[in-house]
Amino acid sequence: MVISSLVTLTGHEGVLAIIAGFVPATVLNAVNAPDGLFLLPVWFTPLTATLLHGGFLHLALNMVMLVYCGRMLERAMGSVGLLLLYLVGAYAAAAGQWALDPGSLTPTIGASGAASALIAAYAMLFAERPVPAIGPFPSRVVRVAWLAAAWVAIQALVGLATVDAGQSIAIGEHLGGFAAGIILARPLLLWRYRHA
Repeated sequence: MVISSLVTLTGHEGVLAIIAGFVPATVLNAVNAPDGLFLLPVWFTPLTATLLHGGFLHLALNMVMLVYCGRMLERAMGSVGLLLLYLVGAYAAAAGQWALDPGSLTPTIGASGAASALIAAYAMLFAERPVPAIGPFPSRVVRVAWLAAAWVAIQALVGLATVDAGQSIAIGEHLGGFAAGIILARPLLLWRYRHA
């Protein structure tokens, strides 16, 4: 995250967002870079985008979530499991943003999608209250449904709140990362303790 801080301090977020941010339209189409710039390969940008942030508040919010959830997840999943969750979360976030608007030329930056994967895994593994089964749906399925519904509602509210402020929230990234966290939480935990 030192890179993110340096980029924010120097005020080059816009240029680096174009070069190293994830641009959904580049997944299926060749897009020319603006004069004097180059674009990183599209397969690499979900990772490089996590190193760039749109200011100190964006960076701080992501760091708080990464540290808060990450420290507990590392204890449960181990360092390799946490790193795998973060990386898959970054790519799932990019896939979510692409699915929401595949023709968008707006670069997305930030670790929010990968952080969403950590938040979802944290919620799946460290929930304190049991969720009752509803009809034929077991407790685990009900928990996932409630978490997903709450996360979608939160993202929709944040999106609505920031429309008039000139900010753009990559809701697809948050949803894609969250889905990855829900899907991977249990398998990564079981993989960590496969020899126990």
